[in-house]
Amino acid sequence: MAVGPDLSEWLKLRRMQLALAFRVVIAALMALVVALGLRLHLPLWAVLTAVIVTQMSVGRSIKATTDYLIGTIGGAVYGGLIAVMFPHATEAALLAVLALAVAPLAVVAAINPSLNVAPITAIIVLLLPAMTHDSPLDSAIERVLEVAVGAFTGLAVSFAVVPSRAHNIAVTAAARMLEQVAVALDALLKGLMRGLDTETLHRLQDDIGAAMTGLSAVGAEAEHERAAWIAVGPDTGPLLRTLLRLRHDLVMIGRVSGVKLPDHLQPRLQPALEQVRATAVAYVRGCEVALLAHEPPPSLEPFEAAQRAYADQIAAVRSEGLTHDLAGDVIERFFTVGFALEQLHQNFIDLRRCVATWSGARRTLLRRSAA
Repeated sequence: MAVGPDLSEWLKLRRMQLALAFRVVIAALMALVVALGLRLHLPLWAVLTAVIVTQMSVGRSIKATTDYLIGTIGGAVYGGLIAVMFPHATEAALLAVLALAVAPLAVVAAINPSLNVAPITAIIVLLLPAMTHDSPLDSAIERVLEVAVGAFTGLAVSFAVVPSRAHNIAVTAAARMLEQVAVALDALLKGLMRGLDTETLHRLQDDIGAAMTGLSAVGAEAEHERAAWIAVGPDTGPLLRTLLRLRHDLVMIGRVSGVKLPDHLQPRLQPALEQVRATAVAYVRGCEVALLAHEPPPSLEPFEAAQRAYADQIAAVRSEGLTHDLAGDVIERFFTVGFALEQLHQNFIDLRRCVATWSGARRTLLRRSAA
């Protein structure tokens, strides 16, 4: 049994996670070296901070560093002021001062979770002088210096050691989202022909929702990089909005996919609907491949032809009076499917524009690099 190919495939699939682990190790070691070189009292906080702010992408590291520094400085200043203004020689006084220091910052952290380090910093500034015999002011300054060393060391490592750009990760996440859309679209359009159980429908929608949540987070990190002039490339906003609208299309189709076509209409509509399904899924998967390869989008003409053929069949069925005896909910289903497919077509056009934008930006960068 060959182990080598399996290990190689595992390493390829986990290369981003392995790169992050490598950066974390380097950041921890570098932070300790710098902290010892600067003779900080507690190098521990520098090392911990470096590990915390070293994230999967540069954009996420920038966000983590900013939040951690703001929370630390705010907590240190507030905790230091409380410690100086309110003497706490007795245990009762210490408890009261601790509550006064933590309570407001805990409210701030609850409202804005990105500042959750603020109450922790205030606690350290308030309690640490009892162990180190420093003044509250010295404790606050030391805490800020330790965190600053760790934060900037971690950020520097994120930039310099096997850097991973959120802008590039966003492309991979968008392609993964498109694969989820293709799988869901395939199942939902088949459901229109023979019905789809509720459990499968919920699982498909949950998978799409999870993929969209992850993509939105990566997109925000990519915009942090663009704002900091770290990454050059298209705005991720249009692509994310288009994928979100595609998700809404799937929700709309899912609402009517639980009931199959009436038996007497299946011979007329099923072939056309099957062609719509096949061309829609092929188009989405073609866009996925094109996005990853930075190539132009596939042609939309096969799907448009299939959609027109399905619309013609619906019109013919209605003109022949084959829908007169159908229940009201089935008639509503016809209109919903037609509207959903039209919305899907419009969003496919937007998707084509987004894929073309990303492939065009890539080719422009390559031409500039060659020049």
